[in-house]
Amino acid sequence: MKKVLFTIFTLLLIVGCKDNSKKELDTSANSDTKTNIKYPSDVIPFMDKWKILLGDGTYQDDLVGYKKDDFFYVETEGDVDWVVYKTPNSGITSRTSSNTRTELGEKAHWIPEKGGKLTGALKVQHVSTSGDARVAASYSVVVGQIHSDEGHENEPIKIFYKKFPGHTKGSVFWNYEINTDGDDNSGRWDYSTAVWGNDMSVVGESPDTYPEEPKDGIALGEEFSYEINVYKGIMYLTFTSEGHDTVKFTKNLLKSDFSTKEEIPDQIWSLYASIGRDGVERDSAYAGEINYFKQGAYNQTNGKLPEDNIVWYTGSETYNGDIAKQYANGCYAEVWFKDATIGAGTMPIEE
Repeated sequence: MKKVLFTIFTLLLIVGCKDNSKKELDTSANSDTKTNIKYPSDVIPFMDKWKILLGDGTYQDDLVGYKKDDFFYVETEGDVDWVVYKTPNSGITSRTSSNTRTELGEKAHWIPEKGGKLTGALKVQHVSTSGDARVAASYSVVVGQIHSDEGHENEPIKIFYKKFPGHTKGSVFWNYEINTDGDDNSGRWDYSTAVWGNDMSVVGESPDTYPEEPKDGIALGEEFSYEINVYKGIMYLTFTSEGHDTVKFTKNLLKSDFSTKEEIPDQIWSLYASIGRDGVERDSAYAGEINYFKQGAYNQTNGKLPEDNIVWYTGSETYNGDIAKQYANGCYAEVWFKDATIGAGTMPIEE
């Protein structure tokens, strides 16, 4: 009898230990909730539709419940949560770029005829304070774009924020990159259009002299929103910001405006003259070509020599790729989003 009772007691003890272990594991699994840790996917729930490349080269394709300090995380101001995208001037980046990014890439792909829509409500908190004022890309970050995934892999749109050191206000502008005709993409260029402030072509006369500050620009920390709506091959753009005029644009992605030398804008002849880029676009522009959206912080500053490319090589400080030193000395880009959506393109509302 004693032996039977001892056996029963032992079994109960083992079962009890197993149950207690499971409870401890459950408690551990819920520790994020108890310490109020928030993930970007808690703030903007569309993260399941994206993958991300961070400024240190980290790649992640499951963003639900994912964050990484110093690159992709949540900040709270008052009662508003923001998703932070932060990236240094120098780090590990993609095969098609010299510039670092902490940027989402859409998992789904589409052609302009099918279309899609991306929105974002954001504020730029920081752009690199080092660079060459003569270089168009200096002191700027791309906060949203469409990227081609075939052919030349060019970009129908990149939305920029740029602010010169010492200025209070910066500029928001968007660039259209031609889908260069033929197999050689070396003649490609971007045509830049101002939203608030200046377009990309407004630069300094020397490495450390700056143009006049834009009177209608956007300050660091000032909120603005954009909508990229591609519907039946036409790209409809809307930009809004409190205290500024709402600005809209339309661009046909199925038929080129730049298929002959005569159609190349004066901006291109002056901005790209020194690097000899004077290509023309294929007649059908991006028709039938696979595209996808990107959103976040695509830092446009890098440590390459401006003498080799006065448009895109910014000569910025990189501290030999030391990310901590770059962050400590203003050599980074940081963008906060409080809201964003992605979905199908929609018929624009006539006003």
